[in-house]
Amino acid sequence: MESSSPAADAAPASTTEGLRFAFGTLTVLPVSVARWDRAAARTGMVCAPVVGLVVGLVAAAAGAGLLVCGASPLLAGVATVAVPAVLTRGLHLDGLADVADGLGSGKPAAEALRVMKQSDIGPFGVLTLVFTLLGQVAAIAELYGEGWAAGAVGAVASAVVARGALTLASREGVPAARPEGLGAAVAGTVPRGAALGVAGCCVAVAAALAVAVGHGAGFAVAAVLGLGAAEALLRRCVRRFGGVTGDVFGAVAEVAACGTLVAVAVL
Repeated sequence: MESSSPAADAAPASTTEGLRFAFGTLTVLPVSVARWDRAAARTGMVCAPVVGLVVGLVAAAAGAGLLVCGASPLLAGVATVAVPAVLTRGLHLDGLADVADGLGSGKPAAEALRVMKQSDIGPFGVLTLVFTLLGQVAAIAELYGEGWAAGAVGAVASAVVARGALTLASREGVPAARPEGLGAAVAGTVPRGAALGVAGCCVAVAAALAVAVGHGAGFAVAAVLGLGAAEALLRRCVRRFGGVTGDVFGAVAEVAACGTLVAVAVL
């Protein structure tokens, strides 16, 4: 699918319309989407990290609250990872599993896309989900072991970076693999400069949060690594499937979140 140019789209969407699009498509929050066109998708995907900020704050509140009440860092980590899954209906995790099955199938693009559309999850998907969730829980639990603030900041930073990866995946030049679905609605809508600017803002937010808890440049470096991991997956999917789908967007977000958390824990 060829992405239309900004000039060919409808009138620019307002920030409010963009936020409605972002929250309405990326969360279960009861937000009505006022516009469903490429202009709204462009503004919405630019605003995607704001969704991550809200999701991350809720996740951090759940995990830090449990820790302060006497729960173990492991239990706090489980709660922190569970909250984003609940707030997104598990769609990002489902996308990650579907992409793993599609990539692992070894079939041509059209057949691999059919594998991804099936309702069941294959062995590649199950293993990918298990290891990704274990990695996220282990990393956030290690941060909570340093105190509630470090864990909370990790939760917020990873959620923001995950949605920043969605903005990058929506940039011009990245085609849709199918002519329908959310992937086709947002593919190629965000100008490259704007996408890079949003990614830079996500790294800056991670750096500011790092300063707040005395972690120096660790969170900023982790954000760059998380975005890099997501970009590597995105390019692999574009080569393999011929473009992006809604599943690819979900997978990119989960990889960015996991990569950021693991990098922070290691650094």
